[in-house]
Amino acid sequence: MSFDVPADRRYRESHEWIRSADGRVGISDFAQDELGDVVFVELPAEGDRIEQGETFGVVESIKAVSNLYAPVSGEVTAVNDALDQAPELVNEDPYGEGWLLDVEFDEGDLDALLTPDAYRAQIE
Repeated sequence: MSFDVPADRRYRESHEWIRSADGRVGISDFAQDELGDVVFVELPAEGDRIEQGETFGVVESIKAVSNLYAPVSGEVTAVNDALDQAPELVNEDPYGEGWLLDVEFDEGDLDALLTPDAYRAQIE
């Protein structure tokens, strides 16, 4: 099976992504597929600070509860409130409507993350 790995993002080995252009964060197509049907997402509040590599939330599916790990450090500038009512957006559109949060971050944090090619190699 082939998974979508957009080229405009960087990835954690734990399957979170960040789009460097705007600081948008989510989980990968591979991760949502592994989790199965997402039924609940717990996220930090706008204004909270997250730290690279630290847990910033939880995604719960019919199969498991999984921690979410911050791809970068920074201040949360927006949270996808649509997930409160429709957590399945994470499954349906992990790189679009299923985004998790936006973060104001230091570009230097991207150096610790996987390139799209390296991430694709990890999941194949």
